[in-house]
Amino acid sequence: MMENMNNGNSLSRTGLRTLLIAGLAGALGMGTYAGTTGFSLAAQPGGTTGKVTPEPDANGIIPFTAAKEGTCLTWDMDGEGTISAFEETDCNNEHRFEVSSREDLNTYPTAEFGPDAPPPNQTRQAQLREELCQTASIRYLGGRYDPSGRYSIAPILPPTDAWEDGDRTMLCGLQETNTDGVPILTTGKAAERDQARVAETGTCLISDQANTLTAVDCTEPHHIEVTGKIDLAPVFADHTPSVDEQNKYLGDVCAKAAEEYVGSEENLYQTTLQIYWGTSPIRAWDGGSRTVNCGLMFAKDDRFSTLTGSAKDGREALTIDGAVPEAPPERRPLRSEQGGTGGAGASDGPVPVAPQPYNAP
Repeated sequence: MMENMNNGNSLSRTGLRTLLIAGLAGALGMGTYAGTTGFSLAAQPGGTTGKVTPEPDANGIIPFTAAKEGTCLTWDMDGEGTISAFEETDCNNEHRFEVSSREDLNTYPTAEFGPDAPPPNQTRQAQLREELCQTASIRYLGGRYDPSGRYSIAPILPPTDAWEDGDRTMLCGLQETNTDGVPILTTGKAAERDQARVAETGTCLISDQANTLTAVDCTEPHHIEVTGKIDLAPVFADHTPSVDEQNKYLGDVCAKAAEEYVGSEENLYQTTLQIYWGTSPIRAWDGGSRTVNCGLMFAKDDRFSTLTGSAKDGREALTIDGAVPEAPPERRPLRSEQGGTGGAGASDGPVPVAPQPYNAP
C-alpha cells in the first residue's frame, strides 16, 4: 500500500528539499483486517450485558448478548487483559466494537462447533473472520472500506461458560486497535467516519524495524513530528485524485502548516528540518480515507535521522542523530517572496524508505 517517496521541488537557495511520504494516512498496521485475529471473550468467564436481555433461542439457549447489526459494544479491560462490564451502548458514546453481522455457528455446515466442541483457537478465529465477517462487514459499510485504514474487521465469540452452555453466537464487526492489537475506545458509526489512520497535530512518531510508526513523547527519539491533519475530501469533492494531484495541492498546504506550527517561515528554516506529507492512494481513497498528515523530519544517508525535542521549541532544543543542528546560512528570498512551495531542510541526498503509517497508541 505504500507509495514511493518522491523529491519535491527544491526552491530555496540552499537546495532545500521537500520530502513526500505517501500513504501515511492509511496503511497496513497491527489493527488492520489483514493483521488482526479479532477479540474473543472465549477465555473470559461470563460477562454482563446491558440494556437488552437476550431471549432464549429455538434450543432454549440464552446467548451471551442480544447485540444485532448496527449495535455498538464496549467493555472495561485491566492491565492483564481481563474483561468486565461488557455491554451495549449508543454508538455516539465511546465504544470498542460496532456489530456488522450476527452469525450462529450452530448453522455452520460442519460438526466442528457441536455441543462438546472447544472454542475455536486464534487461527480458526482468523479463518472464520475471513469466511463469515469480511464480506458481511464490507456490505454493512456500503462497500466503502479501506483495509489499510483505521478500522479492522474482527469477530467476537462468547465467554467460556456461555460457550460451554451451548451458545454459538459470533459477532462480526469493526474496531480500532492500538499497536498491540487491543481494541481502543472510539465514537461514532464507522460508515460516517473518515477511515484514514492519521496522527494528531503535535504527535511525534518513531519507525521500528518493521517500518511501522508509533507515537512517542517528543522528548524521546523519534523520526517525524506531525504538524497538521489535512482533509482532502472538500478539495477533491468531484473525483478521486491522483497522487500527483494530491502532491501539487499539499506542497503549499503542508509548508504553511509547518510555518504555522513553529510560528513563522524563519523559525521553520532555522530548525533545518524537512517537510513531508502523506497521500491517499486510489484504493484507500475509494475505501473512505480522505485525511492525510503533514509533518517535519530529517533524511540523511538513505535513512530517517533520529530526532529528539519538538520543532516548536526551536533548533537549540532539537537534536538530529544526537547533535544539535548547526545554524543554517542566511538565505534570500523567502518562500513567501518567491511565490512557490519550499521547505526548510538539509541539502539533497538519498531518499529513505517510507515507514508504515501511524498506529494509535
